[in-house]
Amino acid sequence: MTSALASDGQLQLVIFDCDGVLIDSEGTSCRLIAEDARQAGWDITDAEAMTQFGGKALTLLKKEIEERTDTALPQDWPILMRDRFVESFTVSVDMIDGAREMLEKVAALGLPVRVGSNSSMLEMNAKFRTSGLAELLEGRIHSATDMHAPKPDPAVYLKAAEEEGVPPANCVVIEDSDTGAKAALAAGMACVLLRAEPAPIPVWPGLVRINALSELPVLLGNVLDEQNKADAS
Repeated sequence: MTSALASDGQLQLVIFDCDGVLIDSEGTSCRLIAEDARQAGWDITDAEAMTQFGGKALTLLKKEIEERTDTALPQDWPILMRDRFVESFTVSVDMIDGAREMLEKVAALGLPVRVGSNSSMLEMNAKFRTSGLAELLEGRIHSATDMHAPKPDPAVYLKAAEEEGVPPANCVVIEDSDTGAKAALAAGMACVLLRAEPAPIPVWPGLVRINALSELPVLLGNVLDEQNKADAS
C-alpha cells in the first residue's frame, strides 16, 4: 500500500481537490452553467450537466459551449459565471459527508494538507468560509484557474508541493474526477479517487479508490505505519 501512495515510501503531504471531495458544490455550479448552455442553444439537462461539466475549468467550458452551439458567449463569461458562483456560495454550501472529521483525523496523523482546485480563489474562500472549513485550510489553498493552468495541467499540484517544500513523489492527491486524477499522476503524485462503487475508475498506475471520506484516515494511517516499520527495520 505504501508503494501505491508514495513512490519512495515516504508520504509527507496530502493535497485535496475542492469540489466533489471537500465541498459539494458541483450541483450548484453545473446547474448555473447548464442555464447558460441552454440559452446558447444546447439542449442539456441539469443532470446531464453534472457529467458533462463537472471538474472542468470555466475557460474550457466557454470554448466547449461555443463549439457545441456555434454561439459566442460574452468574452468575460468565465468571470461573470464565477461571480454568480461566489454569490451563491456565500449564501449556502454543503460539505461532502465527513469532510471536517476527516480533515481533523488527517491532521492528527501529523500530515500537512493543501487544496488544489480548478475553482478560483474567490470561489474557494466563499465555500470554505460558508462551510466552516476555512480555519482548517487558511493559507493552504491553490487555484489552477488563477494560475491560468487548469487541470489536467499538473501545475496546481506541483505548486502546492513546492509551497510545502515536499517533492511530488512524497505527495498524495485526493480527487473525484478523471481530469483531476490525470493532473495528479502527471505531477508524479499518487492519487486516491473518491468514487463510490459500482461506478468505474480508470485502471491507471498510482490510482487507489475509496468509497467514502471516512476511509481516508485509515488508509493514510496504514501507510504511515508501514513507513515506520520500514524505518525501524
